[in-house]
Amino acid sequence: MARVVALQCIRCAARYPADHYAEDCPACRAAARSNLTVVYDDGLRSARPKPGADAGRGLWRYGDLLPVSATEAVSLGEGGSPLHHLGGAGKLLGMPNLFGKDESRNPTWSFKDRLACLAVSAAKKMGAEVIVSSSSGNAGAAAAAYAAKAGLPCVIFTFKGTAGAMVTQMRAYGAKVVAVENKPDRWTLMEMAVRQYGWFPTSPFFGPVVGSNPYGIEGYKTLAYEIAEQMNWQVPDWCVLPVCYGDALVGMWKGFEDMMAFGWTDRMPRMVAAEVYGSLGSALASGADALVDMPKTHDTVAVSIGATRGTYQAVEILRRSGGTAVTVANGDMMRWQRQLAAKDGLYVEATSAASLVAVEHLRRAGTIAEKDTVALLLTAGGLKDPEVTARTQSDPLVVPSDLGKAVSLLKAEGLFPNQ
Repeated sequence: MARVVALQCIRCAARYPADHYAEDCPACRAAARSNLTVVYDDGLRSARPKPGADAGRGLWRYGDLLPVSATEAVSLGEGGSPLHHLGGAGKLLGMPNLFGKDESRNPTWSFKDRLACLAVSAAKKMGAEVIVSSSSGNAGAAAAAYAAKAGLPCVIFTFKGTAGAMVTQMRAYGAKVVAVENKPDRWTLMEMAVRQYGWFPTSPFFGPVVGSNPYGIEGYKTLAYEIAEQMNWQVPDWCVLPVCYGDALVGMWKGFEDMMAFGWTDRMPRMVAAEVYGSLGSALASGADALVDMPKTHDTVAVSIGATRGTYQAVEILRRSGGTAVTVANGDMMRWQRQLAAKDGLYVEATSAASLVAVEHLRRAGTIAEKDTVALLLTAGGLKDPEVTARTQSDPLVVPSDLGKAVSLLKAEGLFPNQ
């Protein structure tokens, strides 16, 4: 376990006590609300050996770099997800070095398990009595599962119209799911629960959003560690993520910074955010510090990244890395969801396919070169929201019981050869 000394504002570097996790930075509130990040003692970011064969597997392979000890962890076996070489998608994009980090292999089938594991572990260590999250799906399912493992009650605030399969998953873990009529009302209810009743938030709980629980975000550092180790301690030229509030973006960046300090790697990647409504791209173009709330021009199939306003932390990492943001459309996400499944055998949620859309745009613009190495974050599997996929598919072919007629139909469809 790494020793936590403070929480620090990402924008102004002001430090606050380690139990300040349910706050933002008062000094930055008026200008551009900023999330806090965990700061460890000076001994953490110093040269150290790479993890050896006896270091274990999964997220806790890197447990000495996290704010909770492995013995105190609330774990379901998270982390250690495969990094696939995407030969099929790479061929379509003219890229031989395209890789996908398949987070559908986590216990609740999404990357949010990394956040929930660290957040709930910290909550239990601090004596929390109730876990609370605001979620349209993955984050709520993960919070519910880890709260169940910890023996803590969990309440998920969502909104009407959230994907049914994911609400079912949350409730299966025993969480109480509360759907509000108006989406912004969840912040009001959650803030009351946190401020007045001491519930432990794993997700954002007030607006404008600054990001998720700082201790939970530390779980995303392990994405960077794993990608580098799976690439024989090489760093990709680009990391491309679907981005809502930038939690994974910041966590991964911290992980890559750690490895530079440890002497494990010798450079940093450029980061790319795939977003729906263009808030981050607008801020990058204007040089703004505070992000604009963009108009919601359409309903998105990528509900989990459907925020109309990004965060300071997200745009700051894009600037620091020399990266960029790409606005993605529904049709493109569904097209790449189909292509990745058909060409590489990976059926991912529509949100995950946003990463491929972003790469396609940047390849066409010449920003990403043919020989560049690119790692995509594939956030979750397609069965999280199968209805959105089903709407793009035709009905299955139905054949009669009569064998001759069935064969004739199959021949007409080109499935059997005509001889």
